[in-house]
Amino acid sequence: MKKVMKRTLAAMVAGAILSSAGPVLAQGKVVKFVQNGNLTILDPIWTTAYVTRNHGYFVYDTLFASDENNVVKPQMVDKYEVSADKTVWTFTLRDGLEWHDGKPVTSEDCIASIKRWGARDSMGQKLMDFVKEFKEVNPKTFQMVLKEPYGLVLDSLGKPSSQVPFMMPKRVADTDPFKQIDSQIGSGPFIYVNAESKPGEKHVYAKNTKYKPRPEPPSMLAGGKVVKIDRLEWLAISDPSTAVNALIQGEIDLIEIPVPDLFPLLKADKNVELYGWNAQGSQIIMRFNHLHPPFNNLKARQAAMYAIAQEDFLRAQVGDPEIYRVCNAPLVCGSPYEKSYGNLLVKPDLEKARQLLKESGYDGTPIVMMHATDLLSSNQLPPVGKQALEKIGFKVDLQSMDWQTVVTRRAKKDPPAQGGWNIFYTTTVTVGTESPAGNSFTSGGCEKAWFGWPCDAEMEKLRASYAREVDPAKRKEIAMAVSDRVMDQATYIVLGQYKAFGAYRKDRISGWLPGPVPVMWNITKK
Repeated sequence: MKKVMKRTLAAMVAGAILSSAGPVLAQGKVVKFVQNGNLTILDPIWTTAYVTRNHGYFVYDTLFASDENNVVKPQMVDKYEVSADKTVWTFTLRDGLEWHDGKPVTSEDCIASIKRWGARDSMGQKLMDFVKEFKEVNPKTFQMVLKEPYGLVLDSLGKPSSQVPFMMPKRVADTDPFKQIDSQIGSGPFIYVNAESKPGEKHVYAKNTKYKPRPEPPSMLAGGKVVKIDRLEWLAISDPSTAVNALIQGEIDLIEIPVPDLFPLLKADKNVELYGWNAQGSQIIMRFNHLHPPFNNLKARQAAMYAIAQEDFLRAQVGDPEIYRVCNAPLVCGSPYEKSYGNLLVKPDLEKARQLLKESGYDGTPIVMMHATDLLSSNQLPPVGKQALEKIGFKVDLQSMDWQTVVTRRAKKDPPAQGGWNIFYTTTVTVGTESPAGNSFTSGGCEKAWFGWPCDAEMEKLRASYAREVDPAKRKEIAMAVSDRVMDQATYIVLGQYKAFGAYRKDRISGWLPGPVPVMWNITKK
């Protein structure tokens, strides 16, 4: 109750400040919204940050997309064919596809885009292991030739979450995958207005009037992406109370993820709707850096695992037990690959944790734990983690920064004392996370693995076997082995699951589609 009262007072003060600025006039139908964190990195292939992924869905398009039943459907592709031996996939693009600069989308563009994405994304890397070559048939048709049949071609090209295989012009896609692109030319439903955008303040998107949607009705990320507004303004409001008050006062239209302790304020306003746009939920992760001490040592990682109680983290970050779920299954509770591991991560075993830490040879050097203070989906986690690890003998250097600094710093392989890190926290939508091929956290691909760079040859054998296997029962056996390997090796720590709720002005906004991504096409404004 005290927490809610503090938020309420902060919202009243913030509201007075915002109101004094007066209304901002704009032409056409404009949706103003606040998302989960500040956007400074604009390359959705270079980073897995969800704010960048969301930006990607506005500006770019995909060859395939997942519908509300998680079925992969053609998006930029008009038709595709598979050879009898399942090794040659032929894709033909839809008519009328063009980049924001007016040039046509070609096969060369798509081939270059797939290659760049395949160098960074864990699921893309696995697909590329099976690719023998790409062939341009004509400007609208290209082929992917495989070394052997691969059952996850469409799942890979239509994956719904970071890193999404967005299509870019060849001249952009030819950028080194480990360097950020310097262009925002896409073929998606919105055009990025660079001249009016300023990271830390706002990002502006205009309706792409030349975009040709598919004829099917919209369904999650598939179907017709029909834009019904003229302009999007993504405002950087880091304080949750300020954002909520701006929504209540009508100064903005939508918030991606308001904090749960402010739900009572939102529910009290008859013009505001709380909306479970991501009912399938998200999973919270504690990520280790496997390159440097102490977490290059298995027993140190296991010690941390035995010190954790998920509910401490969920209570701090999410608050409402009706929204969160204690779940120690790496491949997601509620999925076909759910597996429980007893009290591990549910009830700490501090004695065992201290013994493991002693056996690891930990020398007392403080571990660098990055704390993204402005990311509303994980900003309450680090202090809880610090307290849990210090109970068993770790020394923790909690370093506060914004999320985009975390995104940049987590890519550094330098030792923690030289600008690197030991631990950070993140969240991922559960859609796709249940698949060992699509779950970036499970990768043991060393320098090709996701940030933290676990090097686990056995894990990579399991993931490759999963990708090859076509029998569902055998696939499940392999997935269970992947799950066991994550827990045995303490590759990362699962901190539970929660459902994401957004909020919007229902007196003037409608058409927000459900899904694992905050979709802005199909929205109408009165």
